[in-house]
Amino acid sequence: SSGINAEYGVPGQANPLDNHTFVATALNAMRQYYVQIVPMRYEKISGEVILSNQYSVTYHAKHIDLAKAARGEQAGLPGMFVTYEISPLMVEVSENRRSFTHFLTGVCAIIGGVFTVAGIIDSFVYNSYRAFQKKLELGKVS
Repeated sequence: SSGINAEYGVPGQANPLDNHTFVATALNAMRQYYVQIVPMRYEKISGEVILSNQYSVTYHAKHIDLAKAARGEQAGLPGMFVTYEISPLMVEVSENRRSFTHFLTGVCAIIGGVFTVAGIIDSFVYNSYRAFQKKLELGKVS
């Protein structure tokens, strides 16, 4: 990737303008880009801190009606225009490893959930069987 953040090594970051080109095929083409930039602080597991940015882009293209412009009506200007806004908020991302006790707690939660569901199913089957047995003893089963 040859984007803005490629040299900084922020993994998994998408850059919406990578491999994006705009070639005006007519003299009356207008392209407007609205870029929203959010500062980002990325801390690798090694402790290295990378200051970068994330951004999103919205664009609009149109052809200028030169006849309108000649009459003095509002038609716009041909060209490429970029408007940007820098967010006052910062995204902080940090890599970290979970401890062995966190892993062990997760495994215990899964095992406990399996036993709980098995107990509910067992209770349902047992109570259904007992109810059926009582109806069978009373002769109410057809």
